Amino acid sequence: MMNEKVTAIAIMFVGLTVPTSRVYAQDVERPTQATADTPLPDRYPYVVKDILKYCKPKKGFWIDLGAGKGQVSIPLIEETNNPVVMLDPDVEAMSKGLEIAREKGLEHRLFAVVGVAEDMPFPDNSVDLVVSRGSIFFWDDQVKGLQEVYRVLRPGGKAMIGGGQGSGYPKWAAEEFIRRRREHLNEADPKKKKHFVEVRSPETFRRWAQDAKLPSFEITGKGGLSVGDPKAGLGIWLRFTKQQK
Repeated sequence: MMNEKVTAIAIMFVGLTVPTSRVYAQDVERPTQATADTPLPDRYPYVVKDILKYCKPKKGFWIDLGAGKGQVSIPLIEETNNPVVMLDPDVEAMSKGLEIAREKGLEHRLFAVVGVAEDMPFPDNSVDLVVSRGSIFFWDDQVKGLQEVYRVLRPGGKAMIGGGQGSGYPKWAAEEFIRRRREHLNEADPKKKKHFVEVRSPETFRRWAQDAKLPSFEITGKGGLSVGDPKAGLGIWLRFTKQQK
């Protein structure tokens, strides 16, 4: 049943062409000494590799939830040629993503819908893949959002939700990223630091998944300050599949 609470859906799309290139995660040579100004590798292609490796999604209707400027959507399209719908309340960010896609010749594969996780404007059992990097920490209601993700997935549909750099992200870059993150958190308000760590913990993710009554799920990663999980590297992810009827 279509979600009737959403009375207006903004959908932006243009053109039809065929992409000519794909994106692959490339290691950046480790500098002799990394500093605060040292550029770090782009994390998103590594995240996309993990999405494809661990979800093995069926081609079809894919959603990037909390997509922002399409940082995951665009390399996901480049890697697979499958269309992706961005869902985000930030129209300006998604408009920028559509511009980037147009510049890359991918405008026929990227679409944008204005909405939020807790009230997804899609029918029940209609989506083959939901991915979301970095947005769950800012949802108003994580449990409701996860219930909505499960609702819209088709039986057999996959979801990968959380945050991180990708398991293949170079270790030196992950360690430097953590060093910078710790430095930033140490300068922040103690309450903000505590909240940051808590919402990125396996215990919090497990509680959200259990409260959402997900029938089965997998949590990988040890949080926002650890690179110790071979399936996640730096970060934490929740993965689940909608059960077949």
